[in-house]
Amino acid sequence: MRFIRDVMTRDVRIENPDDTIQHAASRMMELDTGVLPVGEDDRLVGMITDRDIAVRAVARGRGCETKVRDVMSAEVKYCYDDEPVTHVAENMAELQVRRLPVVNREKRLVGIVALGDLAHEAEPEAAADSLRGISKPGGKHSQSP
Repeated sequence: MRFIRDVMTRDVRIENPDDTIQHAASRMMELDTGVLPVGEDDRLVGMITDRDIAVRAVARGRGCETKVRDVMSAEVKYCYDDEPVTHVAENMAELQVRRLPVVNREKRLVGIVALGDLAHEAEPEAAADSLRGISKPGGKHSQSP
């Protein structure tokens, strides 16, 4: 059995909620990622994605000086590093998310797992099942009515 700690990305940069979305976007470009965990006072307080910047800021006419906290997703879903890959894949499908922060049992951020990690490093069936669930129409992040 494989665990999330075996497939996750460990080198995770944390964005400050008071940074600007331009800073967040620049960091995403530098790291070649579409998501950054947001932390404050040693706590995970949100996640910001390239989609958050596009939909919650740019599409609404907000400028590049907008604070990360104003467009981030404050409700953070996460998984534990000692959870089985198949269980996390099922949760990602149910939640319809492509990425999850990974914490240890002390709830300290230790990594991030993405659908791509599951596809490249884990059981292919788990990644396929996640993708089917994530791709269902509707859901919190849907563009359809």
